[in-house]
Amino acid sequence: MDADAFRALFESCSNWGRWGADDERGTLNLITPERTARAAALVRTGETIGCARPLNTVADVENARPAVHLMLRAGDVADPAVMSSTSDYVALAPHGFAHSHLDALCHFVWRGQIYNGRPAGTVLSTGATANAVTIGEHGIVTRGVLLDVPRLRGVQWLEPGTAIEPSELDAAEAAQRTRVGEGDALLVFTGRDRRRAAHGPWNASERLAGLRYTCAPWLHDRGVALLGCDGVSDALPSGGEPRQPIHVLCLVAMGLQLLDNLDLARLAASCAERARWEFLFAVAPLRIAGGTASPVNPIAVF
Repeated sequence: MDADAFRALFESCSNWGRWGADDERGTLNLITPERTARAAALVRTGETIGCARPLNTVADVENARPAVHLMLRAGDVADPAVMSSTSDYVALAPHGFAHSHLDALCHFVWRGQIYNGRPAGTVLSTGATANAVTIGEHGIVTRGVLLDVPRLRGVQWLEPGTAIEPSELDAAEAAQRTRVGEGDALLVFTGRDRRRAAHGPWNASERLAGLRYTCAPWLHDRGVALLGCDGVSDALPSGGEPRQPIHVLCLVAMGLQLLDNLDLARLAASCAERARWEFLFAVAPLRIAGGTASPVNPIAVF
């Protein structure tokens, strides 16, 4: 796609000004109290499934910036008889291809701007002054829908670099007898963790299954409020510029936040066992003032 065609696609998906010139919530505006209440009615058994990967403290080909977890007080280096507590320290850079995290709307920049036409300079060296991850500080709770593309194709996982087309999203809906609607959190399962378990890690920054940029109008038309994936939503390589077009079209144009590097294998298996692909979905980002992302452990409730 050339620059003019991408600009036209960006403009066709844009939500700039839709909820006012000062808006920072983007598609979270589509999650109304009424939609949250309807999502709560989906809870039947009360089973909960966490969708975060374990915090990865070991560097490997997909984890260039491992998390740091240090013990500050522990029983093997102090006298347990006089200890009153234990303590630890955690630090991480959430972005990348290893840690489960929620992207803020200030994370990606296109042509010098972030969501709703704000200049990239809105994000200072001291943090973002708008479109920060704290827009979800009171929790994001809505109907979640998982689309299992490997199941649709009759495979365990999609090979790295596989691009999912809008027609496959439609086909997955039809096969699962569900439909993604306005205000929903859409989770796209590619089987990434299954492939890693079988073949080991690989450089996900070079090749990763995900959505082709042509899926952006589909997401916009359906009114998806939150998009998550066991990859980073973008198919890599994308075959052009920008390198991650789904990130640009979602975060910058639509104001649609992304959940990257989720662990969806358990959720996909549970959905298949129940033949039920919808559930209550809850995300609680940390209140990081000016943050461009937050580590998260989203929860699906059946």
